[in-house]
Amino acid sequence: MGEVEQVLKEDGTPYKVGILIPSINNADELDIVLERLTKQTYPEFEIIIADSKSQDHTKEVALKHGATWIEDPSRNRADACNYALNMMDHDLVLFTDDDTIPPLDWVEKLVRWFSDPEVGAVGGPNFAPDEDPFGAKCADVAFCTKFMTAGTRYGAKPKGTLVPIHHNPGVNCAHRMANLREVNFFEPGCIGAEDVVLDAKIQRAGHKIFIDPNNIMPHRRRRPFKPYMKQMRNYGYTRMVANKRWPEISEKSHTAIGFFPWLIVAALLSVIGGLYLNGFDMWNQENILYYLMIHIPGGLAIFYICLAWLGAAIGTSPHRSIGTVFFAPLFVFLAHWAYGAGVNKAWAEIRKTGGRAGEGAQIDDRVRTA
Repeated sequence: MGEVEQVLKEDGTPYKVGILIPSINNADELDIVLERLTKQTYPEFEIIIADSKSQDHTKEVALKHGATWIEDPSRNRADACNYALNMMDHDLVLFTDDDTIPPLDWVEKLVRWFSDPEVGAVGGPNFAPDEDPFGAKCADVAFCTKFMTAGTRYGAKPKGTLVPIHHNPGVNCAHRMANLREVNFFEPGCIGAEDVVLDAKIQRAGHKIFIDPNNIMPHRRRRPFKPYMKQMRNYGYTRMVANKRWPEISEKSHTAIGFFPWLIVAALLSVIGGLYLNGFDMWNQENILYYLMIHIPGGLAIFYICLAWLGAAIGTSPHRSIGTVFFAPLFVFLAHWAYGAGVNKAWAEIRKTGGRAGEGAQIDDRVRTA
């Protein structure tokens, strides 16, 4: 601590910095996060843990590292953050999760940019840590492919030192508290994509958001296959209900993936139908309908696999290797299928409830307690 000077406001006084971490039943990984934060190069900041009634030793871990522990009554991440933010009096608020491994200069690298008054918020990329198992690294490579990722910002790494951007994931970002108060913090009751909505609100208010491509946060990836599939399905669902409430964040690529499961089913039915029409004789190429029903889906599948391989090979993940790139098409396919299933679930609920589909208890791998 104390290796660099504090960043000063226009009046010459240091920014009061707070790090907000919403947590739920993840004390052991939180212990690693806090241990790293206590060794930061930046000299002065406060760590705040918004604990949604964890049943493990989260409170003890927080207090052991000198963090401020807040027991919040929230049922989702957005409300948990809002509950803590309403108690905070900091000038700058840094956000991360309870399953990261913060670099020792993470705080310094984020806070330094606020010496520029045009910077309303700043963030950075996040990749799987080196300690993650092979399957999680495969997921990281799939998240960070050049193509087929529907605009995800997980591995966004544009050229430059400080680059304008529309959204930074909530696992690695910092905001001016004045701007957060101006937009009334996170969208109340938002069960997912709350960081996307927040950035939209910040920009609607006229403030600029940037990314520092060199300030990387190692963030643990879900392991295959059930946790990975569940996370992707939740992403699809929560993004669609957020799009309903905030149309300005909607992107065609996110919506288009909702048709992916139906296309796969149609392709399988086409292949089966073609085989049936041809008497299940795979060597008889004279039936033109059989040829089309078999070879068109097959050609598209080969193109999909090759595109996934190419996208993974030139993607941004630091875990690209022969093995992880080889399995990239499988992980991309599973992500598209699960995300598409989540989109379809959201479409069904939106028809029934409208915008209220995006409110309620957190949809995540770790369900928040009521």
